[in-house]
Amino acid sequence: MRLGITALAAALLSAAQPAAAHFQEIIPSADILTPETGTTVDLDIRFTHPMEQGPLMDMGAPQRIGVLADGAVTDLTNAAEARTIDGKTAYTLSHAVTMPADYVFFITPAPYWEPAEGKMIVHHAKVVVDAFDAQEGWDALVGLPVEIEPLARPYGLWTGNVFRGIVRKDGEPVPFAEVEVEWRNDGSVTAPADAFVTQVIKAGPDGVFSYAMPRAGWWGFAALEEADDPVANPDGDMVPLEEGGLMWVNVRDME
Repeated sequence: MRLGITALAAALLSAAQPAAAHFQEIIPSADILTPETGTTVDLDIRFTHPMEQGPLMDMGAPQRIGVLADGAVTDLTNAAEARTIDGKTAYTLSHAVTMPADYVFFITPAPYWEPAEGKMIVHHAKVVVDAFDAQEGWDALVGLPVEIEPLARPYGLWTGNVFRGIVRKDGEPVPFAEVEVEWRNDGSVTAPADAFVTQVIKAGPDGVFSYAMPRAGWWGFAALEEADDPVANPDGDMVPLEEGGLMWVNVRDME
């Protein structure tokens, strides 16, 4: 009888384990460019579980990569170069800035089939890089299907600062949107339980959310919404499409 109870408990525990959170990373070599850092931004692009430091998911050729600066969008899709990390495809690219401005880099990756969840996933991700103290344009919207509009400047942040944003779908605020938050682990932290891996917060009725970042490094905010229409998976079956609006924010310790 005792063995039966133990087996049942193990089965229930296994069934209760949440699916690992997927985050589309687009991490720049610097979030603030100065004369000392130079004029080139290198982007590290991978689809992974940042708090757990993997595993990576295989990326297909991105549908679109670009940068919005001073009101104009530059397409960078063809500049992306594939590379292999742990047997999985990721991407990288370099972009030289040409003027003081805030550069909003963004990506719409290829749809990813997640059989464990029975859905396709597309996470539209973005990050802001300030060039030469412009401090203007950081709140500009790219026009992604799901997008986070920052209400706090997403750079020049100290550890403990609060990041605020509006979750938008097709340009409109999403009431009570759920936002997943993860820290891009550098290997220095081990989560004491699964609940510590992915933080989960809900926006208010106006789509506004906030979160205080307790540690230096890169933080990802993922607003996940189901698309209005299903799409075909690799087998041709129509399945739900999870569209995420992600934003990456870097914070530093005050020294």
